[in-house]
Amino acid sequence: MGFLGSLLGAGLGWWLLGPIGGIMGLVFGHLSEENSSFINKDDQQRSAQNRNGFLASLLVLMAAVMKADGKVVKAELDFVKRSLVGTFGERQAADALLMLRNILKQDIPINDVVLQIRRNLKYPSKLELIHLLYGIALSDGNFSKAEQVLIQNVAIGLGISPSDFDSIKATFGGSDLSTAYKILEIDENASDAELKKAYRRMAVRYHPDKVAQLGDDVKKSAEEKFKKVGEAYEIIKKERGIK
Repeated sequence: MGFLGSLLGAGLGWWLLGPIGGIMGLVFGHLSEENSSFINKDDQQRSAQNRNGFLASLLVLMAAVMKADGKVVKAELDFVKRSLVGTFGERQAADALLMLRNILKQDIPINDVVLQIRRNLKYPSKLELIHLLYGIALSDGNFSKAEQVLIQNVAIGLGISPSDFDSIKATFGGSDLSTAYKILEIDENASDAELKKAYRRMAVRYHPDKVAQLGDDVKKSAEEKFKKVGEAYEIIKKERGIK
């Protein structure tokens, strides 16, 4: 099943209400009565609706980031397509890009969109959303000030803590000691005991299983951040001579 079919076939979730629903409704045209029959409350249905809410949120926020500097160029769409392929695979990425092109034509009430997402996504899903947005914004090699400000404001609106936001940013930096401390959200003067505690805390917070309900593709993407946490810990341990 393609990306669009997956979204429509899983039933009516929170993402089809409010500003996100308005935007996606213009993309879909309309939902048939047949699709409305998919509404139910079993665990599988809720899982599908959680995933679709996440994907719809991602597409709308991606469009907002791409429009932040006042223009959307073909090169940027090409980079975004490659990012989508890396996350969702070739087939679903093609569907997602087609939807994204249509979303880019819509007005996006960003504050209302962020508020809707904040009310409906769990914190680990919000962290992964920011992680994906940050990576996509950086993918074209031209991370404008407007894009940076928008993503930071989205993070604030979603209730992401400043330390978690800085940690996510740091994962896209180098592999130096200073960056490692930022990823683990501790000061360079932290004790070895505090270091180990921070690593355990971050490993739990960013474990891919936290977003398993969003699908294997999103879980795979989350593994990147989880891996960075482990790498940061090893860098600091090596510098301190900890075995």
